[in-house]
Amino acid sequence: MSRHYHPFDAETPLWSGCACSRHASQAEHDRAAAELAARAASGRTAVDEDALSRDFVEAALVKALFPAEPQRRAFLRAVGLGTALAAISSVLPLASLQAMAKEKQDALEKTDLKIGFISITCATLLIMADPLGFYKKQGLNVTLNKTAGWALIRDKMINKEHDASHFLSPMPIAMSMGLGSTAAQMRVATIQNVNGQAITLHVKHKDKRYSKSWKGIKFAVPFEYSMHNFLLRYYLAEHGVNPDTDVQIRVTPPPEMVANLRAGNIDGFLGPDPFNQRTVFDEVGFIHILSKEIWNGHPCCAFDMPEEFIKQNSNNFAALYRSALTAATMARDPKNRPLIAKVISPQNYLNQPETVVEQVLTGKFADGLGNVMNVPDRADFDPVPWYSMAVWMLTQMKRLGYVKQDVNYKEIAEKIFLLTDSRKHMKEMDMAVPADSYRKFKVMGKEFDPAKPDAYLSSFAIKKA
Repeated sequence: MSRHYHPFDAETPLWSGCACSRHASQAEHDRAAAELAARAASGRTAVDEDALSRDFVEAALVKALFPAEPQRRAFLRAVGLGTALAAISSVLPLASLQAMAKEKQDALEKTDLKIGFISITCATLLIMADPLGFYKKQGLNVTLNKTAGWALIRDKMINKEHDASHFLSPMPIAMSMGLGSTAAQMRVATIQNVNGQAITLHVKHKDKRYSKSWKGIKFAVPFEYSMHNFLLRYYLAEHGVNPDTDVQIRVTPPPEMVANLRAGNIDGFLGPDPFNQRTVFDEVGFIHILSKEIWNGHPCCAFDMPEEFIKQNSNNFAALYRSALTAATMARDPKNRPLIAKVISPQNYLNQPETVVEQVLTGKFADGLGNVMNVPDRADFDPVPWYSMAVWMLTQMKRLGYVKQDVNYKEIAEKIFLLTDSRKHMKEMDMAVPADSYRKFKVMGKEFDPAKPDAYLSSFAIKKA
């Protein structure tokens, strides 16, 4: 009989038909062990987890029945592990307890979750995860709550009506700092989309293609703390137009932008899709410039959760992360974009013509000026929440006067943007993991160095005092 050791008592010699009493012979045990090692080497560890779960239950039961070590050793020497477990199983449902232990190990704190979203293509990942079953695959029963505007999205999160939400990427920074609302510590799990915005003008302004001719006209943006607001003001200022004195900029919920443009309440907007494309579809407006031409790869929206939710629901947090990353992996592949357009266009999601959404996602679109464009990365879905993105947002919040005091850029960025968690979950899903954290980028040809935010801020001629 072979001599072996069991995990629950490394010093207790046991004798059975094999090294774990679960196989008919030691040769069978060795084959199973070899397979286990191969799985571990390849990263497929499910068998390891099951074995550890079984061992844990067995150890707990034997130790509970024989808490004193001498008696436990004597009992095991006398009857062997297999006989001991058989005896215990005749009284206790060992298999059920083992299954419960495994279930407990991976159990979700909550199965029913509410996630808020605005009906724009920036919410593509959170929306598509519902009809394509990515939430259900993680054991989640998610209710997507369509919400009218960003202030309402913010308030519902603060009031705990939503567990997680689609947010404009600067909003969690503002909320965490108590800007515009009660302070609420938020965390950015992933960037939902990059690019995906445009400056759109009413058709009556087709002769006003130069920004300096825009003085006196009225623009809309979806929210103060939005990349739309920051990029529009940046674009205007770089062309010598003071965004505070030369034009009017008002906040308008995205679903109301086309109607306001048609009614003449605004002359244009820097807004999210699909509404830029919808103005072309309705022959109301034209696309002046895509936001990617201002900053290629800029963040737009994010997937956010309160810090409290993450602390109290770590398994839910991980499950939501896996759902979002699964969606991002699918959405980054251009060949999947037509299908995604089909599943997110219906009334309960975007409520838009499928052809409009497909033009946005595929980048093959009419611009309203008689051209058919082919821009595959008009919208893209890189989920990485780079710290440097947060630092840039903070420089613009200071530039525009939303933040008056000095700030610790690094501390705020690294507390709110969960790049470390993103790396961890991307690695688990065999996704390419970014090596750097503070990558540089260019906005309208001007390089942003996240290590020198104050110097960058000081370089602008137009900014609030």
